[in-house]
Amino acid sequence: MPRILSEYRVFFGQFWRAYHTTGAISPSSRWLAAALARYVPEGQGTRHILEVGPGTGAVTQSIVRNLRPSDRLDLVELNETFVAALRERFRNDPEFAAVADRAEVIHRSVEDLPQSPTYDAIVSGLPLNNFSTDLVERLVRAFGNLLKPGGTLSFFEYVAVRPARAAVSGRADKKRLREIGGVLGKLFAAGEFRRECVLRNFPPAWVHHVRFDGTNGEAAHGAAGCPVDTGPTTDLR
Repeated sequence: MPRILSEYRVFFGQFWRAYHTTGAISPSSRWLAAALARYVPEGQGTRHILEVGPGTGAVTQSIVRNLRPSDRLDLVELNETFVAALRERFRNDPEFAAVADRAEVIHRSVEDLPQSPTYDAIVSGLPLNNFSTDLVERLVRAFGNLLKPGGTLSFFEYVAVRPARAAVSGRADKKRLREIGGVLGKLFAAGEFRRECVLRNFPPAWVHHVRFDGTNGEAAHGAAGCPVDTGPTTDLR
């Protein structure tokens, strides 16, 4: 309980100071974290995993639990308060400390990483709908550059977030949100192979799984209680 309270205190402190880059309304639930980490243990041999925007480590915990003994994990975080909190967890949290020799917390932007196909899976917690269209395009391009052939990108966005925000936004922000929707729509058309609706999160969220080379995964199923016009889904409740 003290660990959870500490994480929430750090998270909400940064939420009020830096909402534009923190993005999430609350730390990810364990159900959302599990969906985002679904493809971390996929495949054979040594795997190199990248988490982008890990925050206080709510999703990292699911990733850590899915790491195999030979796997490596890089965490890229721009917020220095979150960087300090993550490094402390790798020192003192037993689950994190168990993989600390195979994990590295990197204080920089994902765009500053060497842009070569390094990772088998990327899990992103970045609030793409908060950013400019140009930045979203650059981030999508960076993810594609960093993934190995057949690698998986997993990221989330809140259910109906763009329509809801557009309803209360000015003309410029409506235009920005439409453009971001267009960028992500092209990404989904090119390589999304699974979409999950996670109802047990605040707010409910879509988790998108994408392979840039168009490799298909398992067929998705309908998710009760989620918007019907947002594509194929798999319920995780």
